[in-house]
Amino acid sequence: MSRVCDYCGKGPSSGNMVSHSNRHTRRRWLPNLQKVSVMIKGVPKSIKVCTRCLRSWKHNQIAE
Repeated sequence: MSRVCDYCGKGPSSGNMVSHSNRHTRRRWLPNLQKVSVMIKGVPKSIKVCTRCLRSWKHNQIAE
């Protein structure tokens, strides 16, 4: 399962988790993806979209 937004391409980012003793271990931040059914060229399709794109979708109607 790919954790990538089908619209903007946003994927996981990585960085360090820092403990109280200042030890660093690697970790990942995953995008908040939601499954949405949209009409693309008259055909209903299920895609994964990040919540940032989903929020702007309501104003722009980008799936056509």
